[in-house]
Amino acid sequence: MTFTIDLENNITVLASSQHIEEHQEGTETFSTPHELAALAAKWPGSRLVEIWNGLPGVEPVERFTSRQVAATRIWKTIQNLQPTAGAQRRQVAPNKASAKHKASRRARSTGRENTKTAKVIALLQQPEGATLRAIMRATGWQTHSVRGFVSGHLKKKLGLKVRSSQRDGERVYSIKH
Repeated sequence: MTFTIDLENNITVLASSQHIEEHQEGTETFSTPHELAALAAKWPGSRLVEIWNGLPGVEPVERFTSRQVAATRIWKTIQNLQPTAGAQRRQVAPNKASAKHKASRRARSTGRENTKTAKVIALLQQPEGATLRAIMRATGWQTHSVRGFVSGHLKKKLGLKVRSSQRDGERVYSIKH
């Protein structure tokens, strides 16, 4: 299979190379992961993120650790695209959708029930909340890990309103209702 990508990040899957001549100026073609990596080396990192976030069924990202990682992940994902009569086109979502992705990420549930995240949230939803020590016992984490989890995962990633207070000299966390 041969793939083409145009200036608007539309990826077209071709069953054969005979259709390539029909494409516009600025369209680049690739047939191997190495060819995609060579093209990606010339692109800004933001383009790789836009391409990835526009692929169907992927978890959106804000950046990649390297161009090689981006090219490899994109290559693996586009292998699932199938050519149809002529070619199949896939539009990349515009940049404005990134705010939509963040909102949907915050709105989603915690997923599985028997995870440490679920255990911590259950503890924090109790009327009296949970002490730092209780969370440490439930998870096996150290104090700095609990604080980082509350700040980074619960507050920032999941968008929960976590309240922190002192009660009898102990740190207590609770989720605002």
